[in-house]
Amino acid sequence: MTAKRIFDFCFSLAGLIVLLPAMIVIAILIKLDSKGPVFFRQERVGRFGRPFKIHKFRTMRADAESQGLKITISSDRRITRVGHILRKYKLDELPQLIDVIAGHMSLVGPRPEVPRYVAFYPQAIREAVLSVPPGITDFASIEFKDENEILNQSQDPEKDYIERILPLKLAYYRRYVHERSLWLDFVLILRTIKSIVF
Repeated sequence: MTAKRIFDFCFSLAGLIVLLPAMIVIAILIKLDSKGPVFFRQERVGRFGRPFKIHKFRTMRADAESQGLKITISSDRRITRVGHILRKYKLDELPQLIDVIAGHMSLVGPRPEVPRYVAFYPQAIREAVLSVPPGITDFASIEFKDENEILNQSQDPEKDYIERILPLKLAYYRRYVHERSLWLDFVLILRTIKSIVF
């Protein structure tokens, strides 16, 4: 077991224990707000291209994936009332601690994409990005924390995501792959918390 894996496992387990009461409250609010499961499970591409089902708190209608794009804009009518709050403060991401403990993800690393958008990764970049475990946060997550708001101004959100935002994200992903260390992980976790709180 590597130092990064020990770091991820210990901090994720501690996080789940500390955040469990809040997560129970969130789960109750989701159930009271709309019909459907508490968790949203979606196939993402993990390390070495292996698919896995990510855990997130459900922030949209249960039938959302069959009613629109794979990406979401801030004014998306599929988002529930509680969902808007969870997305604003990134609380919908908390269940991904389960994926970290299971070994599918890391606390810090390139965000895992759906297969549809991974198909647009240039081959050399794809190999580099998928050589490390995907993470809950990274450089791109911090820089594009308002991605939904940015895409909300677009006439064609998916086209703009693929042509404008995705290349910038890939540059951040490659930067992380080249610079990664436990110290950088710790710094990015602190920066993520700071960006959400302030």
